[in-house]
Amino acid sequence: MPTELIHVDPQHPAVEGIVRAAGIIKAGGLVAFPTETVYGLGANALDATAVARIFEAKQRPLTDPLIVHLAQVAQVHEVAANIPDIVHRLAARFWPGPLTLILHRAAKVPASVSAGRDTVAVRVPAHAVAHALLVDCGLPIAAPSANLFSRPSPTTAQHVLEDLDGRVDLVLDGGSTTIGLESTVIDLTAASPILLRPGGLPPEALREILPELRIPEAPRISADDEHAASPGTLLKHYSPRAALLLLRGEADAAQRLASDIVEQTRQRGRTIGLLIPAEEAGLYGGLSAAFASLGESDDLPAVARVLFTRLRDLDKRKVDLILAREPAGGGLGLAIRDRLFRAAEGRIIDAGASLDVAKLLEAVLPAD
Repeated sequence: MPTELIHVDPQHPAVEGIVRAAGIIKAGGLVAFPTETVYGLGANALDATAVARIFEAKQRPLTDPLIVHLAQVAQVHEVAANIPDIVHRLAARFWPGPLTLILHRAAKVPASVSAGRDTVAVRVPAHAVAHALLVDCGLPIAAPSANLFSRPSPTTAQHVLEDLDGRVDLVLDGGSTTIGLESTVIDLTAASPILLRPGGLPPEALREILPELRIPEAPRISADDEHAASPGTLLKHYSPRAALLLLRGEADAAQRLASDIVEQTRQRGRTIGLLIPAEEAGLYGGLSAAFASLGESDDLPAVARVLFTRLRDLDKRKVDLILAREPAGGGLGLAIRDRLFRAAEGRIIDAGASLDVAKLLEAVLPAD
């Protein structure tokens, strides 16, 4: 059956829609709902059968953990154990908001929520619809992004339906999300706090409270058979259907290499899309490719909001290959680069290096 869709005001959701969604959650069903980051696919976090439905609907491996969403900070004690004092300092500053904390899992939380580990990922979302749903159902809600596994995360209800129509019971349509990237995940069970996934909360802000926070120099990559500590750490993630290559380097050199890649892609009878910052658009105007703009690189919040939508847009245009540029800078730039790195499955091209384009295309666009 098609998934039920209910439109709700993102600031003042009507009681009827929230009550309907909460009833589904309490009955063991699945509800997709907006948060400030992306749309989540929610189920009762304390019901192992309901949690299993999330994995089934998303076609998600059981080794990839879920995040437990709470209505308020006080509920942390319901889902976590041995909670360190720093949690309360972080919560006072950043919750509700796009910060997920890895803590020791309470016994009442099914192990499947956490990929069998003795930890649990928790956050308090900053969205009126999510908050109302959590309050009305009175339960912690386990919720990964509401999309098929490894696809770009959904930032609108339409994105959810593109992937999950008929797979979930209800979608609460609260319009576009405001951040557009998943939450930042830090592990507080390690010997010292460590960033596992960059996200909507820049690490610079976290270091004001956690100066000892470790920020890995390279993206964290979990093996396919590894029981991951955090969601979003597999090499292939957030990926469009088209193959994606990440093009780094100085703008003029990148344009020259892109021109060669576009031409050789077309000679192979394949189509290509370009995902580029707005300030570089003039360099690519003469190329025969589908264009998608990330917006101005110096407005990283705006880039974050449109990133997944642009990847989905290029898929709708049926391109075979996407050549993406990435913004520089700190703050949200770290999370944006992480998402593009995984969308490209780690395939990074240096515009200043010698490259055999024909060999590259043979690898990423094999003959049918």
